Amino acid sequence: MLQLHEQPLSKNLQQAPIRLDFPSAIKNACVNTLDVFVSSVFEFMDQPLLPSQGNFAPVSELGEAVNVDGIEGTIPDDFPSGVYIRNGPNPLFGGPKSAKSVFGQSSHTWIDGEGMLHAVYIDKDSDGRWTVHYNNRHVETETYQLEKQRNRPSFLPAIEGDPPAILSAYLLNLLRFGTVNKLISNTNVFEHGGKFYLIAENHMPQEIDIFTLETLGNWNVDRDWNRPFTSHPKRAPGTGELVIIGVDAVKPFMELGVISADGKKLLHKADLKLDRCSLCHEIGVTQRYNVIMDFPLTIDINRLVRGGPLIRFNKKEYARIGIMPRYGDGNSMQWFDVETNCTFHILNCFEDGDEVVVWACRALESIIPGPDFGLDKFQWFSKRFKPIKSSEENVSATAEEEEGSFFSPAYEWRLNMKTGEVKERNLTGTKYSMDFPMISSNFTGLKNRYGYTQVVDSSASSISGMPKYGGLAKLYLDHPRTGISLKENRFEDAIMLDYHEFGENIFCTGAAFVPKENGFEEDDGWIITFIHNESIDTSQVYLIDCKNFSGEPVAKITLPYRVPYGFHGTFISQTKHIDPQA
Repeated sequence: MLQLHEQPLSKNLQQAPIRLDFPSAIKNACVNTLDVFVSSVFEFMDQPLLPSQGNFAPVSELGEAVNVDGIEGTIPDDFPSGVYIRNGPNPLFGGPKSAKSVFGQSSHTWIDGEGMLHAVYIDKDSDGRWTVHYNNRHVETETYQLEKQRNRPSFLPAIEGDPPAILSAYLLNLLRFGTVNKLISNTNVFEHGGKFYLIAENHMPQEIDIFTLETLGNWNVDRDWNRPFTSHPKRAPGTGELVIIGVDAVKPFMELGVISADGKKLLHKADLKLDRCSLCHEIGVTQRYNVIMDFPLTIDINRLVRGGPLIRFNKKEYARIGIMPRYGDGNSMQWFDVETNCTFHILNCFEDGDEVVVWACRALESIIPGPDFGLDKFQWFSKRFKPIKSSEENVSATAEEEEGSFFSPAYEWRLNMKTGEVKERNLTGTKYSMDFPMISSNFTGLKNRYGYTQVVDSSASSISGMPKYGGLAKLYLDHPRTGISLKENRFEDAIMLDYHEFGENIFCTGAAFVPKENGFEEDDGWIITFIHNESIDTSQVYLIDCKNFSGEPVAKITLPYRVPYGFHGTFISQTKHIDPQA
């Protein structure tokens, strides 16, 4: 959830040394008094997991990298040495909590657990033999360190629940800790300017050491960026500049920034002048433009005060995509109205003549924040994860019932910059729902031929009430299927696809594309992904050859510890010798 951009409660006093402890003493006394109030009025409760949700449970830190011996198959000789690293929620104190009080009940969700990194180090020794190590470590944000020091749940849940409970949680968290919610940094890992960062969009990024997984501190771009930071910044083609957005619950609701290629300077910052706080998870770029999604998943403090939910997806509100010059602002934005939807992840954007093309994974409803408080949470999610039918009559019926509304095909918008015309269509049909798209990073902002996604196992997700990804898809974006009519196009694949299915009760997380060194074609490379076999409770890393996508993985690396499901991963090639145990 997004972090409110608070103003300091008081300015630092420039006083003589003899008085410096006085404000601190008052502050500590107030915090202690409020802690007593919270302890007496609020009851923290564990949120139990169903048997089908077992691999969403947190794990303990290892403390150091361990050697991995179990390799089935062969790591290719031309696979690059490097670090495969994935971020994801790993809640402290055993799992997500709820808090009950006279104000009602509020709850954490799985997605706002503290971040934990899982890293696999793949390297060749001096004899040309592959060595593999594994490590994990929590992201040590300021709020993580605070709760770890207290050794008990301290932040009141402020994501979902009764509005009075959320309001009281916000106020008490702010008064006690100076921030309304935990800083989780659990969503993504990215590199810029030779440094490596972790991010969730309720805070600014944290720099990490990818070998020790140590959190090194916040990255505020030399103190020029003082607001939340998108989980998916994009490197602009040609310049290498990093394009970012920051969304906040108070005006300005969204600002855009452009960071120099070396990461040392904020070159541009602009208020995009949105009239609502859209929970925009990702930004797109082309050679000349930035692509902004303004869809009706919103944060509204006034709505919360009036007794409504803080976060809501409202399918009756407008949806639009904005195109602006790289160094533009809100006044230079060209908006295109599109059909109402919820889109978190962009596959790619590029310019094609007068059109800007946007490829993404698009659903009819948002998985965030979940049902209105008081509804059966499991049934609400389970219903929406169900597979959808492949006939027009049945699709219309299930849409009314909201069954399958989380179904997410690959989708295309074509936005004509001269005429203002919008063309939109499904690229994939109704057999597979997909998300967490990825491409070769060399083609970000440029026309590409191939894309890859994680494929939802709709039945397993419906049973567990949580998203599970039972395979991968390769999209042949420039290879349309023939013989598909416009009417059928809504239900059938419009492009060619290959699928890699893992098998029963095997699910993936954090998939990433690894380009082949000195490869000649765009799809010369591999998909690397964590998988978990729920039948035998074993976690592995798969390497899948993109040229033989439906075939068996070229290598399966069995890990000595369980890796819970999480979010985004990346592979960082390294030319120097990797030794995480050094």
